[in-house]
Amino acid sequence: MSAGVAQSERDAAALDAYSAVVVDVAERLSPVVANLRTLARRRDGREVQSGAGSAIVLTPDGFLLTCAHVVAARRGVGSAPRGVASFTDGEELRFEVVGADPLSDLAVLRTHDGGLEPARLGDAADLRVGQLVVAIGNPHGFAGSVTAGVVSALGRSLPARGRTVARTIDDVIQTDAALNPGNSGGALADSGARVVGVSTAIAGIGLGLAVPINSATRGIIGALMTDGRVRRGYFGIAGGVRPLPPTARERWGPGACVEVIEVVPGSPAEGAGLRPHDLIVEVHGQRIARVADLQTILQRDVVGTNLETVVLRAGAERRTHVVPTDLEPTGS
Repeated sequence: MSAGVAQSERDAAALDAYSAVVVDVAERLSPVVANLRTLARRRDGREVQSGAGSAIVLTPDGFLLTCAHVVAARRGVGSAPRGVASFTDGEELRFEVVGADPLSDLAVLRTHDGGLEPARLGDAADLRVGQLVVAIGNPHGFAGSVTAGVVSALGRSLPARGRTVARTIDDVIQTDAALNPGNSGGALADSGARVVGVSTAIAGIGLGLAVPINSATRGIIGALMTDGRVRRGYFGIAGGVRPLPPTARERWGPGACVEVIEVVPGSPAEGAGLRPHDLIVEVHGQRIARVADLQTILQRDVVGTNLETVVLRAGAERRTHVVPTDLEPTGS
């Protein structure tokens, strides 16, 4: 057998294996990804379609997960608190918005029909660059569309804005799996058909982004399901990841920390004496290596709590206490 023929057979086998994975993921997840039509009532009382997107079945009793921007109110047509979720088997269910969190671009919906098959959630923390991922959604309303690609990058940031504050969504997944309008709220899954991200935006041709499913976003989802909103503590800094100085690695390890880039005037951080160029290494007893670590702490019930904060300033270790306020007391 010639080398060329052997290579062709190997290529064919690899393609078959690739196809088998994508087909398996599509068959398992397509039935649990809904096509959303959001409805709003106009001033004259007529109900009109105000938007479209996708959603993922979370629980058998009717909770769905989507993007906050998919179910956000559209100017000129009133609010969009309800709509219709359609599935690939033809079933259509009315839904209501339980809670939406623009600062993570996640929202939870609820139908009043049980017996749904939920998707299996994975953990984006286990992803690796180059790993195969499959996107399932409803681009331009074409139900059950499947695209495949790889994880192009991890740790991206995506700007988000709530009612009164702006923030970044951290640890966003970048993929080259094709995403188009209508994919938002759909599933980004690994080869085991585990949902590791929620497709959220198109940054450019051939470039898609997804909010990760991880410990932080699971907490957000749980809060939306139970309370309809996410209560966050407000620290009042802009920060970036930096390597620990060599002199601090013996005590804190070889990892990274968060450098204070800016301190918001009048914020809890300013009140605690934090300054630009301070390196935050620990908050409330938890090691801080990424901005997401700090945001995870602030997503807990810490408003009004003294959070002991350890910073490195000019090589010296300093301890102070930051008392977070409510990030958005008027709601998400």
